[in-house]
Amino acid sequence: MKKKNYSNEDGQSIGESVEGWKSCPVPPKTKMEGRYCVIEILDVEKHAEDLFHSFAKDTTDYDWTYLHYGGFKSLIKFKEWLQTECLHNDPLFHVIIDKSQNIAVGMASYMRIQQKIGNIEVGHIHFSPAMQQKTIGTEVMYLMMKRVFDELGYRRYEWKCDSLNERSCQSAKRLGFTFE
Repeated sequence: MKKKNYSNEDGQSIGESVEGWKSCPVPPKTKMEGRYCVIEILDVEKHAEDLFHSFAKDTTDYDWTYLHYGGFKSLIKFKEWLQTECLHNDPLFHVIIDKSQNIAVGMASYMRIQQKIGNIEVGHIHFSPAMQQKTIGTEVMYLMMKRVFDELGYRRYEWKCDSLNERSCQSAKRLGFTFE
């Protein structure tokens, strides 16, 4: 099927106009619940200790390689980082609770939230060893995407990952993301 070409008044090729488009709301700070996990807004006092111990199960700090922060050698330093860097509205950090253990096992955030054009990015994704290559990780991405598309009406959901981070790139492909 051939796409119709559109041009502006200067003769430049442009995309089809989206009639009636309205800005999207800011993601709410409410829980998302699935079969395997609950995703909720980061609360340092409630989540820091579980997260620290969950992330510490990676004794090599391999999982921090492609993030510009971490690994944290003390709970105090981890809490300081959470307090200073993770309590903003953009990025909006979420904690992943494993329902089978009722503990925090990972983090992800909505970021670069562009309400006017309906564009949002997921980032700061850090899954502890307890989540990696498991159903819970897939469910987290599903729930976060479902909120963005179905509940809030965004039209673009991005995940930027370091091209050298093979595991992250493979996960993105498996979840249906395409590289640009």
